Amino acid sequence: MADRDALTARALIASLDPDYVELGFLGPEFTDGPLEWSGYGTARERARARTGERESVVCATGRVGSGAGSGAAHAPEAVLIAFEFGFLGGSLGEATGDRIEAAYAHARAHRLPVVSLVATGGSRMQEGMRALTQLQRVARQTVLTRRAGLPQLAVVRDPTTGGGWATLAAGADVVLALPGAQVGFAGSRVRPADADPWAYTAEGQHAAGHLDALTEPADLSDVLGRWLTLLAGPPAPARRAEPPHALATGPLPADGAEAVRRARSPERPRADAYLDAYFDWREEIRGDRTGATDPGMRCGFGRRDGRTVAYAAQCGTATRPAGFRTAARLVSTADRLGIPVLTLIDTPGAANDAAAEQGGAGPAIADLFAAVAEAEVPVTSLLVGEGGSGGALALAAPGHLWVTPDSYFSVIAPELAAAILKRPPEEIPATADALRLRPQDAVELGVARGVVPGPA
Repeated sequence: MADRDALTARALIASLDPDYVELGFLGPEFTDGPLEWSGYGTARERARARTGERESVVCATGRVGSGAGSGAAHAPEAVLIAFEFGFLGGSLGEATGDRIEAAYAHARAHRLPVVSLVATGGSRMQEGMRALTQLQRVARQTVLTRRAGLPQLAVVRDPTTGGGWATLAAGADVVLALPGAQVGFAGSRVRPADADPWAYTAEGQHAAGHLDALTEPADLSDVLGRWLTLLAGPPAPARRAEPPHALATGPLPADGAEAVRRARSPERPRADAYLDAYFDWREEIRGDRTGATDPGMRCGFGRRDGRTVAYAAQCGTATRPAGFRTAARLVSTADRLGIPVLTLIDTPGAANDAAAEQGGAGPAIADLFAAVAEAEVPVTSLLVGEGGSGGALALAAPGHLWVTPDSYFSVIAPELAAAILKRPPEEIPATADALRLRPQDAVELGVARGVVPGPA
């Protein structure tokens, strides 16, 4: 994909909203700049003649996409910052910083989300350190907007390198990318000669958990509209999400051994079944932003009865450090945006292999405990299967945990408890009973509020 040759900044904005309104800025004089770099003013004049722009970004407001079927008239409004790669490689200079700062200020003043459509080679070397320090200005604006509780989305185009990637793009709440785009802090001319090219692609960054999704250009308007509807839709009362109905029903387990068997049954509904039944539609985030993903943790935002609910759901596998970190990212983002959270608990426990320990299992679990504990938005939890020790409890909302008939919560698996107590295998069922693992036991012990019924 060669996005740099596809659409100009204005054409890209127009593809999202043909009736966009440009944010006006005074154009700078085309001088040789603060370094008096010979020929810099002439180069900018040529860039203006070629692109029709006076700087490397175009800023506007527009209503983006259909908003998952809401219609263009009701599509969410956003501030759009589009880089024009044809203007000196989309590089950031002082005037670029002026425009980005003004666009962010407009977003905060009018309570609008920000969508950055990034295509840049980095800071403008003809302006030296005065250009590089624009990254600090941009970072300040993103922080102020984050504090204001406004969503920030980024679309990574071809290419996105240097400070543009390390500020506007990688620091957004949701990061999308066009397939085939070159993405990385190091541009193609400055990275090691023997570096793996795939690591600097959108696909490579997505696999490493640094991008939430790859989006085809033809789908961009609709995808952005859906995300903006989820994250910046009309505010609703901050009420707690109700727990989903149990998808498997029947009498409660007679003893601890039966509770364990039912929770471990391969026929039992898993997280995806609950999410599909609960939400009208949903979008996922991906990765922990430190270079790892966990396919056993589903995180994202969904729409239910016209309200947005964030979700973090374990899928029945041992949760890895990346899964805990992704869930913590989800909870923190939802808390900042005022969106209630639903968590689905289903894991035999935290992954305990050497790679998990070296990957920071303990700190990752601690971060998730902290994110849930300090969340000011309502958090509701449903135990849908196995609840294995601290790796499960980290995702549970204190005082707002519900359980299904085919679930169990335990401080330790009964097999491991028997082994620690040096009991023979035939005593594992009795150990399960002693641990009081049945879902109704969790209610009687005050750990859970109740056993959720199936659909009426």
